[in-house]
Amino acid sequence: MSRKIAFAFPGDLALKTGGYAYDRRVIDGLRNRGWDVQCLPLGDGFPNPSLETKALAEDLLSRLPDGAQVLVDGLAFGVLDTWAERESKRLRIVALVHHPLALETGLDAEQQQDLAASERKAIACAEHVIVTSSMTARELSSSYSVPPEKITVAIPGIEPGTPARGEGDPAHIVSIGTLIPRKGHDVLTAALKRIEHLSWTATIVGSHDLSPRTAREIEVQLAESGLAERISLAGEVADVRPVLASADIFALASRFEGYGMVFAEALSHGLPIVACRTGAVPDVVPEEAGILTGIDDIDAFAEALGSLVADMELRQRKAEAARRAGALLPNWDRTVDIIADRLETLP
Repeated sequence: MSRKIAFAFPGDLALKTGGYAYDRRVIDGLRNRGWDVQCLPLGDGFPNPSLETKALAEDLLSRLPDGAQVLVDGLAFGVLDTWAERESKRLRIVALVHHPLALETGLDAEQQQDLAASERKAIACAEHVIVTSSMTARELSSSYSVPPEKITVAIPGIEPGTPARGEGDPAHIVSIGTLIPRKGHDVLTAALKRIEHLSWTATIVGSHDLSPRTAREIEVQLAESGLAERISLAGEVADVRPVLASADIFALASRFEGYGMVFAEALSHGLPIVACRTGAVPDVVPEEAGILTGIDDIDAFAEALGSLVADMELRQRKAEAARRAGALLPNWDRTVDIIADRLETLP
């Protein structure tokens, strides 16, 4: 079996998001194992690219020689169904699905239906599907009719983090996530307003560029809350580990997560977590290490945050459980080994 593969991805591979971090780790890991990896940037705007961008992406992929193996990031692959149907008999296509496109926050019913239909058609043409969580594997099997034997789960790896002390007064609450609707920073900000009588500071790390409208809305909300001196919008940070090490509590009110790498990173630093019971979050965050609430439940999120801010004993108990859970998470070598082994054994 030739260790040669094309890796196709949309947008900017350097973006500081969990999905792109995963892609970078896989590319580097395969190369370190002797694979010849050809990177194929497919352009911006996916999963809603312009007609021109989509045509150029399809043309680039169609230039691959007969029999070539190509791994396509699901953010693009889910809308390349026409290309996949046309080329699946000639190319060995593997899809990398972080989470189904139709589950993104903010879509109307028609958009959800269209994305689900196109992704279902595209995945049916793939030789195999790699997913980043057991939750996504279950979703593809139950809602997309993908046979379980066609799916490989390779959850993101983690690097051990410097243990957070967790004894801050005021408590330092850290949230990490791109400023897009799905990450729920509006819920977090509203919840923090509800507990402004307690002693805390907060830092929100995440790019403002992927959804400028959402970023502006958060900035306005923060200004109107009167908490601008206590909540820092730090923007994109090259290395989030020092930020996590400085925290006492990690909080992110995501409305959906296909895995949630940042939750695993928080566990590796021994941080108690406040999050929403959605997607793969309950699979990543053990009950003893955090408090999970309903989606968009500002009161419950505020109550959970407030309990960890005010009760040092509870905070330390959750932190210790987080450290234990973080120690059990796989490293990136294990993640890439799973993917490399599967790619090698495909017919």
